[in-house]
Amino acid sequence: MKTWPILVAGALVCAGQPILKAQTAANAIALEQQGKLPEAAKAWQALVTRDPSDAGAFASLGVVLSKEQQYREAAAAYRKALAINPKLPGVELNLGLAEFKQGHFPAASVAFRRALAADRSSVQARTLLGLSYYGARKYDLASQYLEPAAKQDPDNAELHQVLAQSCLWAKKYACAMSEFRQLLQKDPNSAAVHILMGQALDGIGQTKEAIAEFQAAANAAPREPNVHFGLGYLYWKSHQYEEAQREFQSELANDPGHAQALTYLGDIEMKKNRPEDAVAFLQKAVQLKNDIRMAYLDLGAISLQQKRYPDALKALRRAVALDPAQPDAYYRLGRVYQAMGNATQAQMEFAKVRELHEKADEDLVRKMSSSPPALHPPEADQHD
Repeated sequence: MKTWPILVAGALVCAGQPILKAQTAANAIALEQQGKLPEAAKAWQALVTRDPSDAGAFASLGVVLSKEQQYREAAAAYRKALAINPKLPGVELNLGLAEFKQGHFPAASVAFRRALAADRSSVQARTLLGLSYYGARKYDLASQYLEPAAKQDPDNAELHQVLAQSCLWAKKYACAMSEFRQLLQKDPNSAAVHILMGQALDGIGQTKEAIAEFQAAANAAPREPNVHFGLGYLYWKSHQYEEAQREFQSELANDPGHAQALTYLGDIEMKKNRPEDAVAFLQKAVQLKNDIRMAYLDLGAISLQQKRYPDALKALRRAVALDPAQPDAYYRLGRVYQAMGNATQAQMEFAKVRELHEKADEDLVRKMSSSPPALHPPEADQHD
């Protein structure tokens, strides 16, 4: 991630302090400047032990601890500084960064919000707040703060990628596609960006155009993880099963343990009325990953067709447990109970179907991943 300059709290030594205290602080500053961070931390610790009301010393201790990558201890020092003096300059920003680097994104966002409230013109605080919202999976909020930051830094490709991902996961597709187009202008052969653009196009129902983007990605990087699965899913969604089957097999050639590709191959075999081949794919898929709802739904349907009712009940109950809001598993459960002669239970299942509304097709971005790429903490060292 590109370095963003960070405001920091330096060593704040007020006039009128006792000579010994001033000498201790001066010694701590000198040690820090010499790169003797453990010694500097001990000096600041001695100072705050002697005077627990010295907010500046706590802030400076936090700076040294952050340089040592002791972020948890640094955050504690910053909080003590703020408890004594909430308006101490730069400390909220430093606290946010210490929390951010620990992956504590909600806590970081609180600190960055306060830093931004103290200085509305701070690009650093605004950018880091947006990144914290992204890390906390609050993508709509992330995009709101990252968009102005990205406009002020047009050459920061990584920042624009995070903004594009935020827009994509917030279903703000116009924003996402605008960002992806800019990224593709700079790197037309980027398989990753073609994939993301395809996901955005799928989100607005432009499946044909999405397929073209995934084809471009597969041509540019045929071994890119998930590229063939994504293309196969789009073909499957368009009922182009032969093309889908080819792509899922290509994904398995790259990753033999790709459970979703196995699931969709099983589904295609089921649609072609080849239940034994379908079951082989589906059982392998659930052995690899036991939370793919569609695999259990299809296994239940095949077991029902083959009159293996206990197996059908087991598979379909698992499908219901994975997503109780989907009506199709209840419908198939109703059919199983009906075939078993249990009319009362069958009617109960059919009643659940009537209560539920069909969900829209899951968009490709969520089909390919449960979340966007994780953030890497900004490489922003703190200085006096």
